Amino acid sequence: MTGDSTPSTPVLSATGIRKQFFGVEVLHDISIEVRAGTVHGLVGENGAGKSTLMKIIAGVHRRDGGQLRIDGEIVDFSHPVDAGKAGVATVFQEFNLLPDRTVAQNVFLGREPRKRGFVDVATMRTRTQALLDDLDVEGITPDAKVGWLTVAEQQIVEIIKALSVDAHVISMDEPTAALSDKEVAVLYRIVETLKSKGVAIIYVSHRLQEVFDLCDTITVLKDGSLVTSQPSEEMDQAGLVRAMVGRPISTFFPEREAETQTGATVLSVTGGGNEQLDDIALDLHAGEILGLAGLQGSGRSELLSAIFGAEPFTRGTVRLDSEAVRVNSARQGVRRGLALVTEDRKGTGLVLSQSVIDNALLAIRSVFPSRTSGMRAKIPGILESLEVISRNADQEVRALSGGNQQKVVLAKWLATSPRVVLLDEPTRGIDVGAKIAVYRLIRSLARRGVAIVLVSSELPEVLGMSDRVLVMSDGRFAGELPPSSTEEEVLALATGTENQVIGDDARLSETTESGDDARAVRDR
Repeated sequence: MTGDSTPSTPVLSATGIRKQFFGVEVLHDISIEVRAGTVHGLVGENGAGKSTLMKIIAGVHRRDGGQLRIDGEIVDFSHPVDAGKAGVATVFQEFNLLPDRTVAQNVFLGREPRKRGFVDVATMRTRTQALLDDLDVEGITPDAKVGWLTVAEQQIVEIIKALSVDAHVISMDEPTAALSDKEVAVLYRIVETLKSKGVAIIYVSHRLQEVFDLCDTITVLKDGSLVTSQPSEEMDQAGLVRAMVGRPISTFFPEREAETQTGATVLSVTGGGNEQLDDIALDLHAGEILGLAGLQGSGRSELLSAIFGAEPFTRGTVRLDSEAVRVNSARQGVRRGLALVTEDRKGTGLVLSQSVIDNALLAIRSVFPSRTSGMRAKIPGILESLEVISRNADQEVRALSGGNQQKVVLAKWLATSPRVVLLDEPTRGIDVGAKIAVYRLIRSLARRGVAIVLVSSELPEVLGMSDRVLVMSDGRFAGELPPSSTEEEVLALATGTENQVIGDDARLSETTESGDDARAVRDR
């Protein structure tokens, strides 16, 4: 580890990097420098070239042009093992861990210390514990089975594994994409600890606030080319968005169109409750976008599941078009004109091994099988209207970018012609360009009279897209706010401090369970 290096030392230098696939150049003359004890943010839309550049640095791909230097020496990695020997490690979104083995066994996999010809288990445990202690990690032991750990803990194991080979450059690819807000705070602390020890970090994330929170330098890629690379303190979110997508931030949340009018009450809940919710009362109108805000665990997702029938209300009254109904299953919800876009598109929204068109037909086949044949002919038009980018409709959906996968989920529900669309974190893990496309679709649905409930942990998203905002806390509604409200006002309701005057530091301590919300406050 390069703890004695000065912050100005370039640990990794990439100069004029080029890469081709099947005769098509996907990286064009990319040059970046990553310095010891700093975090270098790498941002851009899907397809910008971030992953390809990271894989060249990691030794997964070989470059077709340019130079790569580690500590000033030219290197040429033909395999990730070569990169590891040079002190370069990468923590990819898909972890490379063996779930049935212990933490220590995973950390030293293929490099087990030996004594008299046998694996020296004691030394392996001792070294692993020392690495955990070095990062002040609690709750993980060297003998714990990796398969028992949370996603965040498994990510820590990957980082520990990188440090065990004395990595002084660590690349992190979307490290918070699958983490809860509380776990994000743990990762923040570990990144700061690594910085203090002189490790250089390359950090890839779609969460712009996260990039500004952690990164000292930000490099923007677009269409395989370098747009800009400069200190984060010299940039702001408006400039970063413009650099990434070529559009000003004023187009980020499309304005509500003048002709869009809210109509009659489509959905009404009175006294709704179950094991997670209590005393839920709301009216949702045709053409309305109703935002749900609150900290993690406040009941936002549970409310959507209750309305949809996946985890139904056990008390209270639900009315659709003034008719009292019981929605006791997801199938009944779909038949009633409800659609639920879950926050976990890969786990509950898609079948990754199936084709784009088969995924788009999932809900129709399950609930309205007689319509499948007719809808199959209409699906290409729906996919085209959503601007889904794929080789063809028969391509496996796992091969698509996150943004295009999300559009396929939306296509699945649009095929059912829903009257109420429930959106749970609809832009989580997708790039800025894809977010803008989703926002435009939401506005389009509202214009057509579809009623929408939007849940998001990103307060600017809730405030920028909603006609009104309901704030939840402990499974109840804490209050209602207009979209012109500030993030502080939303957080005050969510934390029960609306009648107190509190400073930024206090707000941060009170909202540590919600990383996105806390980071939004800290940036103000």
